[in-house]
Amino acid sequence: MSCDNNDNKSASTWIGGEVVNPKSNYIVLSKNDSLLDTIYLNEKNFFLYEIKNATNGIYTFKHNENQRLFIETGDSLMLRVNTIDFDESLSFSSIGAERNNFLMELFLLNEKENKLMPDFYQLEPITFQKKTDSLKQLREEVYKEFLKNNKVSKEFKEIVNANIDYDSYSKREFYTSANSGTGYLNKLPKNFYNYRKKVDFGNEHLLSYYSYFRFLNRYFDNLSYDKYKNNDTTTRNSYIHNFNKLKIIDSLITNKNLKNKLLKNNMGRYLLNGENPEKTDQLVALFIKLDSNKEHQDEIKVLAEAAVKLSPGEHIPNVILVNIDNIAKDLHSIIHRPSVLYFWSMESIKHYRDIHTKAAELRSKYPEYDFIGINTDTHFKKWLEIVRNSSFKEEKEYQFDDMEEAENRLVINRINKAIIVNKKGVILEGNTNLFNKNIEELLLGYINK
Repeated sequence: MSCDNNDNKSASTWIGGEVVNPKSNYIVLSKNDSLLDTIYLNEKNFFLYEIKNATNGIYTFKHNENQRLFIETGDSLMLRVNTIDFDESLSFSSIGAERNNFLMELFLLNEKENKLMPDFYQLEPITFQKKTDSLKQLREEVYKEFLKNNKVSKEFKEIVNANIDYDSYSKREFYTSANSGTGYLNKLPKNFYNYRKKVDFGNEHLLSYYSYFRFLNRYFDNLSYDKYKNNDTTTRNSYIHNFNKLKIIDSLITNKNLKNKLLKNNMGRYLLNGENPEKTDQLVALFIKLDSNKEHQDEIKVLAEAAVKLSPGEHIPNVILVNIDNIAKDLHSIIHRPSVLYFWSMESIKHYRDIHTKAAELRSKYPEYDFIGINTDTHFKKWLEIVRNSSFKEEKEYQFDDMEEAENRLVINRINKAIIVNKKGVILEGNTNLFNKNIEELLLGYINK
């Protein structure tokens, strides 16, 4: 396992390493969205696993957060990651390390660039094009230097080139959507969209790669908007946008697995954020017609049923909570006034501090509401310790009794989600968040009704 000489590769393929500050006692390894195995950590937080019948390509390593790896037959890839700073701390050694450390270098470079992009999207088209072309050229130069010292496979080259290209293409597509209401799109250079002629709509090898998948989603958003932009100003959470987008995915994507994944991803996003819940059945029917994966169909049906039950006017599902005395309480029994339910996890210290600060601020401004914090973790004692040490409002803090069931019934797809109900537990807003710039407008509006 310690040998770094690629000439000594064997037919066996291994992955192992150490997880510092683990969030659980296992990691999950998958390929192309298919679970390979759940691998348990030993008492020292190490793991070692042989990938049987390994094929070259992208694998996904998940432990609370996730990251992509590139593994080839005969690798013995060792990694080390600290969950406190997951991406920045992830590093590799042994056979296969050079490739994966380089991919992480590209990933972190992209993260750094993303912080610049909000300012870039406000630039004139020609200036934006020059700046993003320069970023792409920088990556290509870094890649050339890497190739001088490392011999890599055809598959790896395909992944790196896709990373560089599709990340650049994605920025162009986002520029288009970010400036749909400005005059900039009338000033685009003639070659601005030339890359669209080179898009591969059927690359299953890139199925789980973020740059490729993100680009396709942004591109299809723009194609969908083009179909109704002269008649409608609705957003991408609207029924018409998602109806068009599902049809576009079906017409352009040539690989069945990639098509199904994109269809499911977008149908799920609509169910979680859609602005037209009364048309959910119509969109679900279209989805089932287009997605040939039976498991996807069943998952979307369940999600659709749960999402409909969180529509305004419905009673909030009566899930079971526990209070700080470890006494079970059903959700309906703790709602006596208009209430805002917000959610938090011990896994993000910054988030749970920020969201409680925000809840305290809103509570002081809008005393007509109860602000109820619900923890989504499973460790009661650790939760209780944080509540008491942080001086949270203890009588308004709860933890799910059955986390998985509650998250499914309340459709908690993101930790920033908040739900507003009236004093009878009838849903007023089923999918907002405390950091929404319109949150105070919403709260004030429901007080005055």
